[in-house]
Amino acid sequence: MNGIVLFDGECNFCDQSVQFIIKRDPKGYFSFASLQSEVGQDLLKKYEIPADTDSFVLIEGGRAYTKSSAALRVCKHLKGAWKAFHLFAIVPKFVRDFAYEIFAKNRYKWFGKKDSCMLPSKDIRKRFL
Repeated sequence: MNGIVLFDGECNFCDQSVQFIIKRDPKGYFSFASLQSEVGQDLLKKYEIPADTDSFVLIEGGRAYTKSSAALRVCKHLKGAWKAFHLFAIVPKFVRDFAYEIFAKNRYKWFGKKDSCMLPSKDIRKRFL
């Protein structure tokens, strides 16, 4: 099973992160859904993640990963030097997630918020659930 990335569809940074992943995932390993979508909410429920979560989520191999663990696992599948970021998984999770949470709490202030999800081009639309 390929990876499914759940992202905050209202966050400009999250939208840019999805675009970043798509450009570095030429084999199309990842599919995408916003946390706010029906598909996103169904997946959160299935994997017993609170419905009000606003964290980056990766579903892969029958498991759900959140926060820094999700981001680092995504890096492992990207082309180029981005794979090397997966090495940060050796940093204790509580340290990684502390930094992640500081960033996440400020992402709207730093990058802004939008009213709706972006509309992907036809060739990329098939990767959105």
